[in-house]
Amino acid sequence: MDRFSSMQLFTRIVELGSFTKAADDLLLPRATVTHAVQQLEKRLGARLLHRTTRHVSPTQDGAAYYERCLRLLTDLEEAESAFVNTGSKPRGKLRVDLHGTLAKHFLLPVIGDFFERYPDIELEIGMGDRLVDLVREGVDCVLRVGELAESSMVGRRVALLEQVTCASREYLAKHGTPDTIEALRGHRAVNFLSSRTGKALPFDFIVDGAPRQVYLKGSVAVTDADAYKVCCAAHLGFIQVPRYHLAAQLEVGALVEVLQAFRPAPMPVSVLYPHHRQLSPRVRVFVDWVADVMGRAR
Repeated sequence: MDRFSSMQLFTRIVELGSFTKAADDLLLPRATVTHAVQQLEKRLGARLLHRTTRHVSPTQDGAAYYERCLRLLTDLEEAESAFVNTGSKPRGKLRVDLHGTLAKHFLLPVIGDFFERYPDIELEIGMGDRLVDLVREGVDCVLRVGELAESSMVGRRVALLEQVTCASREYLAKHGTPDTIEALRGHRAVNFLSSRTGKALPFDFIVDGAPRQVYLKGSVAVTDADAYKVCCAAHLGFIQVPRYHLAAQLEVGALVEVLQAFRPAPMPVSVLYPHHRQLSPRVRVFVDWVADVMGRAR
């Protein structure tokens, strides 16, 4: 068995957690699989797998080798696909990490359209807003909101989302509606904690063409977008989010936008991917699809 075949076999064992399942998946005899792993460990001089009667899992060295195998096998497949069967559609596994709220609202409801176009791509989707090491974790691309920090990643902006500042109708009836930034300072907020710093994010506004930030006190701070909205609806103070996230509540008047004249700049939405994925057919078609869907976002 050549080195690349050994890598493919090893990655399937890790993913399936079983020698037998990997053998069945690759249509190989169980003895061949066992022998190939023994030879691989001997060649590398390291134990790669913990073996029990019920489960197989990677050792620390095995986990590190698994991540390297994924990158090498992906690069090999991408290199070949650039020259062979250029008229065929992209195929294989694509690992993406999506901003959870955006994914649930815009992408996942129409994900069937992506598979109609590219039935041979297998998506592995993670959701959140944590910092992802794309190279180390074997992630092909991520969808994120906000201005992009300096990065070695390639970034493509796919949308600009209008932002609003609002509170519940009951909160405003009790505490009054601010019509200036200074008037807002005496109010309460539901604060949102940054996943990067752990500190409350400021409220952003554009006043006379210049950005201005305001920090408000509050009784509760959250790290989840849905909790942010729910606490606002519970009359705990102001929040500031993209309009799409509150469209239904704003339409019926349960939540009310304030300070429309000082709205913050639209929130950018971008897809990030490593430089070595620029020529990947799978990444390219997925990013194009996301850009198409998000380009219609309001």
